[in-house]
Amino acid sequence: MSAFAATTSNDGLSRELKLFSWMAGVFLLAYFLPLSNPKVTAAIQEAFKLLQWYARNHTLACVVPALFIAGAVITFLSQASVMRYLGPNANKPLAYSVASVSGGILAVCSCSVLPVFAGIYRLGAGLGPASAFLYSGPAINILAIFLTARVLGFSIGLWRAIGAIAFAFIIGLLMAVIFRREERERIEAQAVLPEPEAPKRPLWKTSIFFACLVAFLVFSDWYNPGDVIVRPVAGGSFGAVSLQETHDEVMFQLKEDWAGHRSGDKITLAKRDLARVEEAKTWVIAVHHARWYLAGVMGLAVLLTTWRWMDREEVGQWMHNTWDFAKLLVPLLFGGVFVVGFIGALIPDAYVASLVGDNSVKSNLVASVIGAFWYFATLTEIPICEALGKLGMAPGPMLALLLAGPAVSLPNMLVLRSVMGTKKMLVFTGLVIVMAAITGMVYGVWRT
Repeated sequence: MSAFAATTSNDGLSRELKLFSWMAGVFLLAYFLPLSNPKVTAAIQEAFKLLQWYARNHTLACVVPALFIAGAVITFLSQASVMRYLGPNANKPLAYSVASVSGGILAVCSCSVLPVFAGIYRLGAGLGPASAFLYSGPAINILAIFLTARVLGFSIGLWRAIGAIAFAFIIGLLMAVIFRREERERIEAQAVLPEPEAPKRPLWKTSIFFACLVAFLVFSDWYNPGDVIVRPVAGGSFGAVSLQETHDEVMFQLKEDWAGHRSGDKITLAKRDLARVEEAKTWVIAVHHARWYLAGVMGLAVLLTTWRWMDREEVGQWMHNTWDFAKLLVPLLFGGVFVVGFIGALIPDAYVASLVGDNSVKSNLVASVIGAFWYFATLTEIPICEALGKLGMAPGPMLALLLAGPAVSLPNMLVLRSVMGTKKMLVFTGLVIVMAAITGMVYGVWRT
């Protein structure tokens, strides 16, 4: 009893220290932030713009469906099934293949794959397969890989595809090896648990239910490459990529010189100054415009399967688990996005490009670190790399950023720390950074 009381006391003290640290950090920031500095005030505004863009374009369309999927994983998937395919003792080739394919099917940004990762990890998935899933979700994105090849060149697209698939396996295996002692303890703890209850419904019903949930997420968050022709009210037109839209403004990245701005520059125009914005006519854009109709069909299918196959108690537990994930993840995601927007506004693209202008170890590490900490929505890393390339970014660091950028981000790290602990989060992030840097260097040598 005394040992239990001591453990409970230590856990409580740890929570209070974390709360105090957050309070102290906010106090010090509010106390010392130089608001009279124009760069700081502009950075605060940009941080709120990025947060608004995230709320308007990703929260309802991607994060919320992902939270419901995570809650459903905990509620409706049997622990025996997860352990069979993804558990520490599962067949290794099968486990890592299932994890990589499952993550790649989602094809969402790093922040949105987190709730699903948290769900399967808490249900008993081994750290290795769960880490492979965590990397593969945002990194193995077929459309992003093809767009990389078209915009940045076939060779870098091919290397990105091979690197992303290989990373999912290698990072997962290394995480399992590095933390094998903790994994062994998990196996022993799970061995003493009571036998799980038999599934309440056949596997085919559960599979259809989850397929509809995943399809809803894929369609609701269907990405738009952003290729547009912009026609301002003042006249003329220019080709651009739409990067970020808020309530009143749109940020574009120029694909050609316009009005004193060079190709690759980012400009922000008020919506009232835009006469028309014409999108490229592709099947991807067509699906994007029809995404809510397609997602609505899948949503009705989810409601129908829930009504016919789930009882009221299960649905209540599903909502409870989803809310638990929301309380854990959403504040950290919003806080991380705000910080990324603030810091990003203080660091101009030209300065970043000056740090990654060759194929040295330093340049590749800098590109990997920048990619790992920044938040890249799906596909936005491609026009950003294109602009940096025009400013002098070398091919090796460009590939390093493409491999590290979509997989992790500062918001992602904050959430991972709460799910898997500080040590595992740091090791996972470090593996992504080091492997991306090494691959970038090899690619840079191959290109010369």
